[in-house]
Amino acid sequence: MTASADFTRDDTDGGTLRFTGDLSLANLGDLPERLAAVEGDIAHLDLSHIARIDTVGAWLVHRFARDRGATIDGLDANEEHLLAQVAAAEHPVMPARPAPDPLTHLLAEVGDAVIQAVRTLYGLLGFMGATVLAYIHVLTHPRRIRVNATVHRFEVVGVSALGIIALMSFLIGIVIAQQGAIQLRQFGAEVFTINLIGRITLRELGILMTAIMVAGRSGSAFAAQIGTMKLTEEIDAMRTIGVSPMEALVVPRTTAVVLMMPLLGFYSSLIAIFGGGLFCWISLDIPLITFVQRIREVVPLTDLYVGLVKAPVFGAIIAIAGCFQGMQVEGDAEQVGNRTTIAVVQAIFLVIVLDAFFAVFFSEIGWI
Repeated sequence: MTASADFTRDDTDGGTLRFTGDLSLANLGDLPERLAAVEGDIAHLDLSHIARIDTVGAWLVHRFARDRGATIDGLDANEEHLLAQVAAAEHPVMPARPAPDPLTHLLAEVGDAVIQAVRTLYGLLGFMGATVLAYIHVLTHPRRIRVNATVHRFEVVGVSALGIIALMSFLIGIVIAQQGAIQLRQFGAEVFTINLIGRITLRELGILMTAIMVAGRSGSAFAAQIGTMKLTEEIDAMRTIGVSPMEALVVPRTTAVVLMMPLLGFYSSLIAIFGGGLFCWISLDIPLITFVQRIREVVPLTDLYVGLVKAPVFGAIIAIAGCFQGMQVEGDAEQVGNRTTIAVVQAIFLVIVLDAFFAVFFSEIGWI
């Protein structure tokens, strides 16, 4: 039977500990505690009389020698190699991380983006379905309609936006007229600037620019308001007392935007036409009465119908995107800012995609 690990102390020559026995894990016994209790200076550790040593024993000896500044003597070649390996393990060298392959990294980024987009679309479609169900429930129970909240949203979404929409539309009308006149002047067809102003504002830019403005104003506000309520657990409290957040928060906001968008879009188109007419009067010497008569002659009612059909759809997308992102807020206040930004970008992107779809659709049915 192999003797247990032990040591004796010799205080000559700066102090020496002479180890004997088996310095392996199974036979260390109380050796670690006894080594920790050694006091005074120890300059040498003599291992010439040990029977065997393993990694645990080598680490124990190495640590004691390191802490006391002692030298280790009496080792054969194998034992020296083991001690050297234990000493080297104190400072492991981490392998260098291989540089990622650019193509693989690009594909991974694209894949992550696609997965995130699909998840967002899936969540948005689910939220649209929940909104439709909330509308059905409210319409089948008229007492649950929140009239005051809806009227307040009419004011915030519509009335409060009249000033900025008027300014934007007026300037857009002037820009369209000025750029169109420059190009048409080359062909002596400056009068067709009126056609350009009337058709492009009623059919496209009036409602499109209004949708972008409403997304920036109201869509972001919806996301921030609902996101803050989510952080402060107000929405959880509403559910606790039996109030549906969809009916109390989403339905009034969506209703207000859907109903106000046609009015704001038509208002924007009129202001843009007025701005273009003012430019034609000042720069092209076209009287305002002639401008109005020309508008009535060359702009078909279908252009007005196109804008009025697109407006509620754009409004629904803006409101649902804002409310959806607000409901996704979790964690901290930074999420409110992130979700607000996403709501605006998402709403504008979807509006432009739908506008392209409507352009093709109305062309196919002959509304051109």
